[in-house]
Amino acid sequence: MTKPQLHDQGDISTASCVTFTRLLPGPIERVWSYIAEPEKLPAWFGEGATIEARQGGKVSLMNGHIRGVVTQWLPPHKLVYTWNVFEPAAADDAASAYPESYPTFELEPYSDGVLLTFKHFPVLERFVAQNAMGWHTMLDIMSAGVKNEPIADRSVYFKKNAALYGVDLAQLTK
Repeated sequence: MTKPQLHDQGDISTASCVTFTRLLPGPIERVWSYIAEPEKLPAWFGEGATIEARQGGKVSLMNGHIRGVVTQWLPPHKLVYTWNVFEPAAADDAASAYPESYPTFELEPYSDGVLLTFKHFPVLERFVAQNAMGWHTMLDIMSAGVKNEPIADRSVYFKKNAALYGVDLAQLTK
């Protein structure tokens, strides 16, 4: 057995974070509805997407592939929840093989619209490009809904954004 390296002093490190800032049409309550209301989540998070509307509420996205708990519920300004990735059909009491992370949505009135600042952290280094591509896709779809624009098939957004981030959709990182 290898002897662990001990640290009596704090070991300072950094974690990768993916951040997007977008200006969307208002009002702020409309944008909030797209990031938080169960009726609108499936359009950009897929079927079976729910967020229980309260601090401590249950989060289930992409048919349970993503599960978490709301840690900050401050309508219509801030939503933060835990993000835990599970294998398809994993039991309710399963443990995620990946570190927990935190998507953060912040909304503020700006000029004649709403400024959305989105952050997801920490992101494992091997997933940074894929994470950015995925969130770019999700935010493109959500933004189209907020703007009342036609929403293309998800694969169209994935293909466009995979090229932006250099992601090979045929060989996604696991």
